[in-house]
Amino acid sequence: MAGICPLGQDWPSVRERLRSLTGGVRRMDEWDAIEGLQTRLGAPVTDFVVPDTFERRKIRTMGRVALLSARATELALREAKLLDHPALTDGSTGIAFGSTAGSPVAVEDYFEKIHVQRGVRGLSPNTYLQMMSHTCAANLGHFFGVKGRIVTTCSACTSGSQGIGYGYESIRDGRQLIMISGGAEELHVSDAITFDVLFATSTSNDRPDRSPRPFDKTRDGLVVGEGAGTLILEELDHARARGVPIHSEVVGYATNCDGEHITNPCRKGMERVMRMSLASAGLQPDQIQYVNAHGTATEVGDIAEGQATEQVFGRAVPISSLKGYMGHTLGACGALEAWITIQMMKEGWVCPTLNLTEPDERCGNLDFIRGSIREMPVTLAMSNNFAFGGVNTSLIFKKWEGGLRNCLSRGARWPALFYIK
Repeated sequence: MAGICPLGQDWPSVRERLRSLTGGVRRMDEWDAIEGLQTRLGAPVTDFVVPDTFERRKIRTMGRVALLSARATELALREAKLLDHPALTDGSTGIAFGSTAGSPVAVEDYFEKIHVQRGVRGLSPNTYLQMMSHTCAANLGHFFGVKGRIVTTCSACTSGSQGIGYGYESIRDGRQLIMISGGAEELHVSDAITFDVLFATSTSNDRPDRSPRPFDKTRDGLVVGEGAGTLILEELDHARARGVPIHSEVVGYATNCDGEHITNPCRKGMERVMRMSLASAGLQPDQIQYVNAHGTATEVGDIAEGQATEQVFGRAVPISSLKGYMGHTLGACGALEAWITIQMMKEGWVCPTLNLTEPDERCGNLDFIRGSIREMPVTLAMSNNFAFGGVNTSLIFKKWEGGLRNCLSRGARWPALFYIK
């Protein structure tokens, strides 16, 4: 599993930032040019460089979102010892990957030429391939020569978690031996505008170090970010035959639809998906020791999620959100948050929700981790995400103890592998 986010591109770097309670949100001065925009906060990946080894003929159809995906996937495949393995290109490997949309820069260029300049002069035939909604999955297939099934999970804030879930189901059901799974997002002012017109963005523009503030009484909205996360899922016996060490498991997954409102979070839908995930894993709520929340720092979202979590667990379950550190990475958040949850579980600690000082009592009676790192053993963790359109996901991960059916193996650094049987 590999992640690229505002906190850094390797686990030691991310670990250091998390444990020092340091976020990646900054003021986006370039957004001052957008009249009427209220927020100026974003969480960009400032140190991303396209590797010199990426051949131009393979990346000319990629915008930034696909390039982030390709880099995260390359790192994951390398650590999984699959870059030169025949299983990558013989049909044994598939893809379940998504983003909210294609590259916004390509969309901007396409419609600028057509609708403003009223012509097609200078329009590249690659522009559409960069802007199409399934650009990440399609370009990953082309870049790595993958010939198995392809699932394009373009479901906004659940793109990454659905990528993991559908990859898991593909292997569990015997459809593929290996799945490249995850999600990505490219930061653009259009993302901020989308939430700004809904009055859902943070306007603490002079204090980027204090926003967003998930579950806090004084929260004032979300902050958009970018990044990419890739998990390599593999059937257990196939992984064992390759001699890859196993350290953790994925044991539950569920997704559902609220069926009520296109943008307003639905407590009942959130509650249902968590119960469905527990049922798929054969677990009771009291067996989950930590919940990694979606926690966007919007009022309606935080309250609905907190109340749904309380209803499911019936106790003050330990819970925290990662979005105070890296903003809301939209299509990438499910994969990045799964990666970090697994790493914390492996090492026996959980980071607090950054900027949370006084939990809003309307968010339920939960054990909101805040203020400092909590050293605690975690064997079973749940990671939840919720998206526009009423799309909900819930994943459950288990620390590897040997001999079980769903497994995750991790390399020496931050890439990791899921093994499912």
